[in-house]
Amino acid sequence: MPAKKKLTIQDLAKIREKTKSLMTIREGEGRARVTVHMGTCGIAAGARDIMDALLGEIGKANIQDVIVTTSGCAGLCNAEPMMTVEIKNQPPVKYGQLTPDKLRKIFVQHILGGQMVTDLVLVVGSETVY
Repeated sequence: MPAKKKLTIQDLAKIREKTKSLMTIREGEGRARVTVHMGTCGIAAGARDIMDALLGEIGKANIQDVIVTTSGCAGLCNAEPMMTVEIKNQPPVKYGQLTPDKLRKIFVQHILGGQMVTDLVLVVGSETVY
């Protein structure tokens, strides 16, 4: 397996700019919000590949109503790389141990089709602290 390229500040800036160009719809008006968890653990596990695959699928589908965001660590480092898919009026769904192929399946079935990919789901719903 080839060594992974280290993520630089310039790479993050490019990802941010590419993502911003795709976020043409205001929050709440999009088909879905997808958060790629890009904490240090996520990046080390391959979150950059997941972000690239997600942006590639959005570009190929030529859609502009998917809001793409990033976050830091979600606290489940052993399940990285992870992303959360939020569809209006549905609970958020966190997917873990992603690969670009798994992302493509989630993109078609959940993000475009509105049906979660149950065999890949890590958590359904929001975490609550009492």
